Amino acid sequence: MIALTLYSRPACHLCDEMKAVILPLLSQFDATLEVIDIDTDPELVAAYGHDIPVLLVNGRKAFKHRLTPAELQRRLAREASA
Repeated sequence: MIALTLYSRPACHLCDEMKAVILPLLSQFDATLEVIDIDTDPELVAAYGHDIPVLLVNGRKAFKHRLTPAELQRRLAREASA
């Protein structure tokens, strides 16, 4: 299983766009998605501020701000074959 973590915040249009790219691919790659609102943790706000969304794949930073379905598919395919 591939674990995806999306650092986000409410009312973030880029976060919503990234989530919309991620969701359709979850079942294809047996992946899970955890969305973390950085505003609930002062350390996360300090670490990310306005530099969101950030997507981690299996705990490693993979994408920031934007991604295409093709980019995410390639990354998830590499993770699935590892």
